[in-house]
Amino acid sequence: MKTRLMIGLRHAGLTFCALLAAVLLVAAPSAARGEEPAPAAVKPDLCQRAKFRVVIDVGHTVDVPGAMSARGIPEYAFNLQLARQVKQSLGDAGFNEAVLLVTTTAPWRGLFERAARANAMHADLFIAIHHDSVPDNLLQTWQYAGQDEHYNDDYPGYAIFISNDNPDRAGSLLFGRFLGHELEARGLQYTPHYTLPLMGHRRRELVDAKAGVYRYDQLIVLRATHMPAVLLEAGSIVNRQEELQLASPERRTLTSAAIVAAVEDFCAARAKPVEAKAAAPVKRVNLNPQLRPSVTPARSGSGAMPAH
Repeated sequence: MKTRLMIGLRHAGLTFCALLAAVLLVAAPSAARGEEPAPAAVKPDLCQRAKFRVVIDVGHTVDVPGAMSARGIPEYAFNLQLARQVKQSLGDAGFNEAVLLVTTTAPWRGLFERAARANAMHADLFIAIHHDSVPDNLLQTWQYAGQDEHYNDDYPGYAIFISNDNPDRAGSLLFGRFLGHELEARGLQYTPHYTLPLMGHRRRELVDAKAGVYRYDQLIVLRATHMPAVLLEAGSIVNRQEELQLASPERRTLTSAAIVAAVEDFCAARAKPVEAKAAAPVKRVNLNPQLRPSVTPARSGSGAMPAH
């Protein structure tokens, strides 16, 4: 009898251990899963890249090439190289409607032509590519390759311009901020010299001191375009050190990547669905005229909401 009882208890103990082990095996993965952080929600990309049209305007022309660099290279050559890379990079990112805008018509008529062509394309965004200089009175002379050239090493950095006269000023500023933040994230800095009195009539208002966005209402390509528009001065080509950087493939790649990232952010921001307005309260109709509620007229000045 005692032996049978011992055997029964042993079987019961083994059964309990087996059940306990099974419970632990089932619970262990659940506990492990509980310790893992929940996967981050994937933010949907609402931007339709294939339909988002960006116009990349090459500043100046072959005959009117803009500023001359510290080593005698025309600004137009810098603008064209960077703009071509920006278009290629946008295409690689899925923005197949990116358009390179090159004109041969001299200012002022040529500037209105650029805006008119972008408007005819129904572009979503206009980016004018330029490279910076300084007023002539701030230039110094040096010898390079046996020639007198002009330079100023004091004010390196990019600058972004928008016009308050653009029909979509808010969109222009939004993209300008995106672009400035992307350039800054890649180690570039904007030049503050446009705020200084020494700039004379070229002095500009800084509308975003973090992103380096300036206000320049009179720029034709910014105010005559019907879509958000910015002008980027990618850097100073009269600064002898920055000129070498701007001429390098590495700097063009860096700037192009910043522009593409800013376009992606802007396209996504503009593609956000409009939030549905709150439904108006349903007006209840009293179908029984004998049960009309009594209404006490409100007195003047009784706290009624004022009309806006």
